[in-house]
Amino acid sequence: MDRRLTPYSGRVAHVSLSGVVNAPLTEGLQAQVIVPVANLCRSPAGPRDRQLLMGDAVTVIDREKGHVFVMSAKDGYCGWVAESDLGQGPAPTHWVAAPGTHLYTEPQVQAAEKMALSIGSRLTVIGSWGAWANTPHGFVPLRHLRLLGDWAEDPVAVAESLLGTPYLWGGNSRFGLDCSGLAQMSMQCCGKPCPGDSDMQMSLGRQLPANEPMKRGDLIFWKGHVAQVVDRERIIHANGHTMSVAYEGIKDAVARISAGGGGLVLTRQRV
Repeated sequence: MDRRLTPYSGRVAHVSLSGVVNAPLTEGLQAQVIVPVANLCRSPAGPRDRQLLMGDAVTVIDREKGHVFVMSAKDGYCGWVAESDLGQGPAPTHWVAAPGTHLYTEPQVQAAEKMALSIGSRLTVIGSWGAWANTPHGFVPLRHLRLLGDWAEDPVAVAESLLGTPYLWGGNSRFGLDCSGLAQMSMQCCGKPCPGDSDMQMSLGRQLPANEPMKRGDLIFWKGHVAQVVDRERIIHANGHTMSVAYEGIKDAVARISAGGGGLVLTRQRV
């Protein structure tokens, strides 16, 4: 079983694993992320695998010394987060469609900001004052939000809005992204399901024959790396070469990655 997708802490398992693991079972408790970004770790306070964003829903399965083992609702990814990063609240109604925004103490541009939020964050709008949305966490410019279900149309355009975002291993936000985090963000903002890591993402689409030209939105995979095709000559990807989300020529990337020991292209996929 892939530990990343197995809701079993090593002590307690989700009821979906009944008959699969010999452990106490639980239906878990529902919660949501109440901080801008929560690290999803492979052990309590251990190395980061991925990140969750404000408003992301999780199922809490186990607890240990201020950390909780959870299963993410958006992609099934499992891991440990700080218990203080989770809470209860009304179901989100909107998502942050701008690359980034702020929560403010009052509905005016001069007000003090409470925290910064990334694209993809989810909020519950409980009212509005002119150009401002009121949420349980503070005020947000309405123009930065869209209703859940009112998705972006072009995953590559979402990725392009994040150009220059710094590279961060396991990053899933405007504050830092890795290659699979950028691909997942781009797809989920368009209402398309997408798993969290590049090896999982290789099953998203149809493998392209060697003689079929690539087009915008196709995915190129190397071992441990994924990039999105912008056009026949360029890709966009979060990469450790520029340490950012950046454009790169397809031929240049293939040659550079191969020369650096990253191997050849494994597959090209059309989602």
